[in-house]
Amino acid sequence: MTTAREVLDRCVLLDRITSDPPRLERVHLSAEHAAANALAATWMEQAGLRSWQDAAGNQCGRREGRTPGLPALLLGSHLDTVPDAGSYDGMLGVVLAIAVAERLRDADLPFALEVIGFSDEEGTRFGTALLGSAAVAGHWREEWWDLRDRDGVTLHQAFTKFGLDPRRVGEAARAPEELVGYLEAHIEQGPFLEAADRSLGYVTTIAGARRFRLSIIGEARHAGGTPYPRRRDALVGASEAITTIERMARATGDHGCIATVGRIEVQPGAVNVIPGRADLSLDLRAATDAERDAMWDAMRGEIETLCAARGLRLEVVEHHTAPAVPCAPWLQEAVCDGIRSTGDEDPMGLWSRAGHDAMAIGLTTDVGMLFVRCHDGISHHPDEDVREYDVAAALDAFEAAVLRVAAAVEAR
Repeated sequence: MTTAREVLDRCVLLDRITSDPPRLERVHLSAEHAAANALAATWMEQAGLRSWQDAAGNQCGRREGRTPGLPALLLGSHLDTVPDAGSYDGMLGVVLAIAVAERLRDADLPFALEVIGFSDEEGTRFGTALLGSAAVAGHWREEWWDLRDRDGVTLHQAFTKFGLDPRRVGEAARAPEELVGYLEAHIEQGPFLEAADRSLGYVTTIAGARRFRLSIIGEARHAGGTPYPRRRDALVGASEAITTIERMARATGDHGCIATVGRIEVQPGAVNVIPGRADLSLDLRAATDAERDAMWDAMRGEIETLCAARGLRLEVVEHHTAPAVPCAPWLQEAVCDGIRSTGDEDPMGLWSRAGHDAMAIGLTTDVGMLFVRCHDGISHHPDEDVREYDVAAALDAFEAAVLRVAAAVEAR
């Protein structure tokens, strides 16, 4: 029976499959992607699963239920990484899923049990996240074929080089009637479990996100010759907008909206020229779409007001929208029962501020998520860390959650 120590050792082995040693980087449709899939396939087969790589490059495994051809309960996470990644984001969830399948290899289940290692959750190579899980959910978009990586390689070309047939990507899609549901274990990527001294938590909903490019337009003029009353400084206006964004988001508290400006570009960008244009990014998230959208309306109003006061103009381009994905109540309860089986009688519910493959899979079946404590909430960084004690609890809870799902299916 796979132990927590073996789970962590397997994460170390995946950690070594990198294109940029000693830093961890493993991107979609790369040689490292293929190597990680092959290693995961070996573990799946050892766990008694039939393994295959699907038409989108996801690594899959399946064990039939009490009769062949039953709908499947899908367990999984992702095998790709961000640049200079940590060792557990995504990987821990895949390895835990395989370990649970191994523990339940002789269980009499009223569904097939499947494990999946998604190929591209992070979007590191082509700039669009959830490619692997979107294919499984049946929501592939034809315009994605023209996406390019930093070397100019299109997604279509990368598919072909990897040995996949772009014409067959639709074969990765799973119909709703083929699935019982989806469960994902993942590090929290936040500090709340650690602050509460909890090993595990259950996810209530996954944040709905909107992303914008905000352009503040002023007038570029000579830095020395233009008096302050005549200035229309776009960068000063952008600075005020950024502090406004932070102030409004912070006022909603720990359980409210999160707003991040991660990039700003200024034109013309000379030391002796008043900036005439500032372009900044805005990533806005909340537990519900209504909260997120209300915050955006309020933010936009305040930014337009401050721009008008400075003689500036605001232009907005929205380039990404993802709806919030609630976890199904019956799967939340299954995960809670799993956590209770470890001795935590009052499981802690959290909304996920980060995106996950469950967001895409939630378009085709019910989803549930188990969060595992990570040190200081650090993620997407080499200092990402988990404790063996917490991984052991996660393994027990995940197994118990699958059995709780089985009981719920039997009771239908």
